[in-house]
Amino acid sequence: MEDSLNGMISAISWVPRGAAKNVPVVAEPPTQEEIDEAIKTLALGGDGGSDVDEDDDAGTMELDGAEAEEELDEVARAKAVAKALAKGSSQVDDVADELRELNMDAYDDEEEGIEIFSSGMGDLYYPSNDMDPYLNNNNDEDDDDDDEIEDKMIKPTDYLLVCAHSDEDVFSLQVNILEETEDGEQNMFVHHDVPLPAFPLCTAWMDFNLKGGDKGNFIAVGTMDPAIEIWDLDMVDEVQPHMVLGGLSKKKKKAKGKKGKKYKKGSHRNSVLGLAWNKEVRNVLASASADTTVKIWDLAVGKCAVTLEHHDDKVQSVAWCPQSPEVLLSGSFDKTVAMNDMKDGGQSCHKWSVEADVESLAWDPHNEHSFVVSLENGMVQAFDKRTASSSSSGRSTYTLHAHEKAVSSISFNPSAPNFLATGSTDKMVRTLQYLDDI
Repeated sequence: MEDSLNGMISAISWVPRGAAKNVPVVAEPPTQEEIDEAIKTLALGGDGGSDVDEDDDAGTMELDGAEAEEELDEVARAKAVAKALAKGSSQVDDVADELRELNMDAYDDEEEGIEIFSSGMGDLYYPSNDMDPYLNNNNDEDDDDDDEIEDKMIKPTDYLLVCAHSDEDVFSLQVNILEETEDGEQNMFVHHDVPLPAFPLCTAWMDFNLKGGDKGNFIAVGTMDPAIEIWDLDMVDEVQPHMVLGGLSKKKKKAKGKKGKKYKKGSHRNSVLGLAWNKEVRNVLASASADTTVKIWDLAVGKCAVTLEHHDDKVQSVAWCPQSPEVLLSGSFDKTVAMNDMKDGGQSCHKWSVEADVESLAWDPHNEHSFVVSLENGMVQAFDKRTASSSSSGRSTYTLHAHEKAVSSISFNPSAPNFLATGSTDKMVRTLQYLDDI
């Protein structure tokens, strides 16, 4: 279990049991052309498309001094990742080949007839089993291969935990399997990983099938780049995301010889700090950014549908109301929490003032009117959405002093009312119990 936790983990997402294919699809090794394209894409922080923002001034960012050096670092990281991809493409994993051949649905479709008599090498007779290469050489290797193939299969009882992982300048998503062994012990190992172009900040799992059909197994990732990548978790050894929302489109020469970056139309202009998938309106994804905006994306077409500009500083977190899926919360470093009703395109906005910068948000699954906000000063505040006010004057229903440092994450117990778990930069995780009339 320890190997899967080395390095820094900046975000996690659980995959529901049964959502993943028990036999993942293995992507074909990348061609040299695809590797070259990966270098370009990773360096740009987007998919290299031509759908650019019509506002040239707003869509272009000048690069000077430290920013130019940062761009060179991005290119260097891209080349390092591409080099690793090239190495992987020249050394095809035997286990991957076995998985491609494995078709569990076709077991019952095999022909009933068995060939008893055959010709060729199988008919050779050896006086001793020790002399038979078919019996002597391959048993251990076959056993090892069978063990590896079994490790790659995902059982219906397995839990999947996706971790946004960073180790020096290498960034990835680690898809971990948490299983229970025959002796009742828990074991976690990395099933496969996904390369990322920049430091990951947030993730959101979703079952909206971007490839068509009923349900899929996808995850959206926000990074220090303005693009949002969406990966198919049922694909192994994939080198490019299935979809990219926003990001940098292309570079162009500016006046005075300066180099600029061009954003795709509808893109964020800065790091993506928070993501929230709408479980009821399944083609909808919300994103929060350091550019002070919240964006609503239509996954069916891969476009930004709405941009909300009601905050004055970085937007750290977003959360859809589970009981009212048209209601969206957002929390910002401007020390406010905003609630938008997306039935009118987010035009109606109600706000609450909080004591410090917002770190995280969570709706109470046991009370459709209540939500909590975790703050940079170690406090947790709760609010009732029925007290919403356009003047930010709504009072909190209770305040908890949870930690001495920033409360970076917060979560309700889905089974037991009035229980909270909080995580903090003080390296502590705490469970808190509160009363309804506190």
